[in-house]
Amino acid sequence: PLFGAYAALARARDARGTLDLNLPDRQVVLNEACWVEKILPRPRYESHRLIEEFMIAANVAAAEALHAKRAPVMYRIHEQPAMGDVETLRKSLAAIGFKLAPAGMLKPKQFAKILAQAAKTNKLQTVSELILRAQSKAVYSPSDIGHFGLALRRYCHFTSPIRRYADLLVHRTLVREFNLGDGALPPEADNDFAFIGEQISSTERRAVAAERDAMDRFTATFLADQIGSIFTGRISGVTRFGLFIKLDETGTDGFIPIRTLPWDRYRHDETHHCLEGENTGTSFTLGNAVSAELFEAEPRTGSLVFRLTDIHFKSDNNRPKQTRRRSFKRHGHRRR
Repeated sequence: PLFGAYAALARARDARGTLDLNLPDRQVVLNEACWVEKILPRPRYESHRLIEEFMIAANVAAAEALHAKRAPVMYRIHEQPAMGDVETLRKSLAAIGFKLAPAGMLKPKQFAKILAQAAKTNKLQTVSELILRAQSKAVYSPSDIGHFGLALRRYCHFTSPIRRYADLLVHRTLVREFNLGDGALPPEADNDFAFIGEQISSTERRAVAAERDAMDRFTATFLADQIGSIFTGRISGVTRFGLFIKLDETGTDGFIPIRTLPWDRYRHDETHHCLEGENTGTSFTLGNAVSAELFEAEPRTGSLVFRLTDIHFKSDNNRPKQTRRRSFKRHGHRRR
C-alpha cells in the first residue's frame, strides 16, 4: 500500500515538473581504528524516494493547515534563479550541446526536460551540476512565495525525527492553532519570524560549508597514500588557471593547474567553458572525459591536485571529431 501511494505521489510530482537533480552524495566508511577505509557514492534506493515523497506531502499539509488558520509559518522558500544566472546557464548548456528555452517565465519543467535529455548521454552529472549552480539558495522565511524547485505553492519543514529549529517552530504553531496541548508557541513570538528565518538560514549555510570541508579533508586523507595513482573523471569547471575535475569512482573534486597541461599558450573561452591552445588547437572543454594522475593531496585543506594523462577530444558540436586518446608527458614542469 505504501508503494502504491508513493506511485501516485510520484506521478503528481512528474506532472508538476519538479527539479530532480539526483546528484550522488559521498559516503565515508571508517574502519575500527576510525581511519578512512573507503569513500563511496551513497546508495539511493526506491525506499528512500518513497520516504522523501511522504515527507514532502507532510510538509505541504502542515504549511497549508497553518495558512488556512492565517497563522505565521516558517516557510521553506526557493525563489526562481536570477536572470543573470539563467543566461550564464544557457550559454554553459549550449557549449555542451543542450538548449535552454529563451528567456521568459521560467519553470522547473524546462530543467526537467533538459535533464531527461542528458540522461540519455554521459553528461547527466555535468548538466545536473550546471543547473544546480544556477539555482537560488533555499531559505527559511515567513514570506509565502512558494518553492520553485519542488513546484509547490506552499512548503515548510515539519517532519520528524529531523527536528530542525524550523520544524520545531511549525510544531509549536500547530499546537497553538489546533489546541493540541502543551508547548504552544506564544503569540508574542510571531513578530520574530523574519529575524529567526534569517538566523537559521545563516546557520544552515555554515553547517553545509562545514560538512563539505570535512568531506574534502576525509577524502584528501584517504587519497594521501595514493600519490601517483591514475583516476578517471570529467572536467567539471574551466578557469584561466586550470581545470576542475570530478572523479568517476568517488565523486571527488580535484584541480589540474594550467602549468601541468601540455605546453602551449592557452586562451580561456568563458562563453564555451574551455581552454584552447593557440598553437596546437587542443581544447579542454566542460564535460570532457579525462584520465589524471594524483600528485598532491593536502588533508589539512582538503585540496587534491592532479595532472592530466589523457583525454577524449571532441569537436565544438560535441560529436566525435577523431575518437582518439593522447598521452601527455609534462614538458619542463617541476613540482612546486
